[in-house]
Amino acid sequence: MSSTAHSERVHAPYRPGRHRVQRLWENSPRRLIPQVAVLTARILRRWSRDPATLVQSLVMPAGFLVALDIVFGDVIKQVTGQSGLYGQVPLVALVGGMTGAIIGAIGVMREREVGLLARLWVVPMHRAAGLLARLSADFIRIVVITLAAMCVGIALGFRFEQGILAALVWVVLPAVSSIAVSVAVLTLALYSSSTLVPQATDIVIAILMFFSIGFVPLDQYPDWLQPFVEHQPVSYTIKAMRGLSLEGPIAEPLLYTVLWSAGILAVCAVPLAIGYRRASKRG
Repeated sequence: MSSTAHSERVHAPYRPGRHRVQRLWENSPRRLIPQVAVLTARILRRWSRDPATLVQSLVMPAGFLVALDIVFGDVIKQVTGQSGLYGQVPLVALVGGMTGAIIGAIGVMREREVGLLARLWVVPMHRAAGLLARLSADFIRIVVITLAAMCVGIALGFRFEQGILAALVWVVLPAVSSIAVSVAVLTLALYSSSTLVPQATDIVIAILMFFSIGFVPLDQYPDWLQPFVEHQPVSYTIKAMRGLSLEGPIAEPLLYTVLWSAGILAVCAVPLAIGYRRASKRG
């Protein structure tokens, strides 16, 4: 190749747009999914390294399930003719998911106080990534708790008799129900200055647990209390999960489970978004 040709190739005129670098808008939807994935992994790693979180999320529900089976298992089987595990395993999965929401809410309050939320807010990333990552991590946490409760239940005699598809829905259903509670607890935490407020939701969770069909059959409650027990969200979810694993109605309790969750999410959505934005701008 001649030196003239080489010179022409090297010193070719610059053409604008020839090597244009594509830049995405900060709040572009294309940025959202990978950013949510990264932040979700951060939250899950933090939880996995916290012994208190692991004990409350996995060990305590497993021990509670064993205790329920020992105390109420034979009694429920004599009354209903079915193993009490088909109500107790869903109950433990739900309660484990709901109580774990308190840990997540307190974690957000601490990140707000130390200024971590504010530092993340000024980073060039999608504004919804932080909040969606927390909900995604909660969803995964609840599924893991459900799988752990299922494994303990299987060891005690719990079985799926409605097929693989029903079993998959069974595993995901507590997350659909409990994520609404997580949103409600997180909303309270964002508007609170003391951790006592989200911790006080333990009282509500305890009421939903003890007065549900997962604890004892509906007809064992006083007549005046049965309407509340039958129509509260935990009972609907347990009823649907029982139908998915053993037998019984599925469509109606599943519908009411979704309606309960959707209603709670609809009430909390705007306050949650506003509260998270304010918390992220502190400092």
